[in-house]
Parts: sequence; C-alpha cells; structure tokens
Amino acid sequence: MAQAVRWTHPLSYLNTDGKRHPVENSFAAATMLLGLVAVISAWWPGLHVLGSWTGLVGILAGAWGQYISATTGERFVTIIGLGAAAFGFYLGVAHGGLVP
Repeated sequence: MAQAVRWTHPLSYLNTDGKRHPVENSFAAATMLLGLVAVISAWWPGLHVLGSWTGLVGILAGAWGQYISATTGERFVTIIGLGAAAFGFYLGVAHGGLVP
C-alpha cells in the first residue's frame, strides 16, 4: 500500500528516527560547510592557508560528528563533508601548507 510522505522540515532527513539531534545535526552542517569552503578555496593556490586550515578543522569536526552521529542521514551528510574537507586540506597542503 502506498503511503503519503509528509515533508515537515528540511532537517527531517537528518532526524529519521523522529527525535531531535541538535548537536549531531550541527556537527554535520558544520562539516559540510567547512568542506565546501575548503574545496572552493583549494582551486586558487593563493588561498592555500584558508583551504588547509578549514580542511583540517573540517576533518576533525567530521570525525567527531561521525563518532556521535545517531542516524544514517547524519552519517551521510558528515561523510560527504568529510571527504570535501579532506580534499581541500590535501590540495591546500600541496599548494603550500598551513603557513603562509
């Protein structure tokens, strides 16, 4: 039998168990944001310091977010952000590292 899907909130994908997880969702969103900044800044070699540091912080935040995650949606978002942060970090290090 087909069931109707109700779309209540954009974060409902992250809270698939029906409970609120504000800390875990914050880590997933922060990891995604840091990974996005790291990947975007990795395209310009002059921004290697920004890309390296945001990538490193994104990797650490993603690792902790993965450790405390409660649902599959949180893990999915965290892994995507973690991969982007690692990519930005490695390209930032390849362009000059953590120091100017």
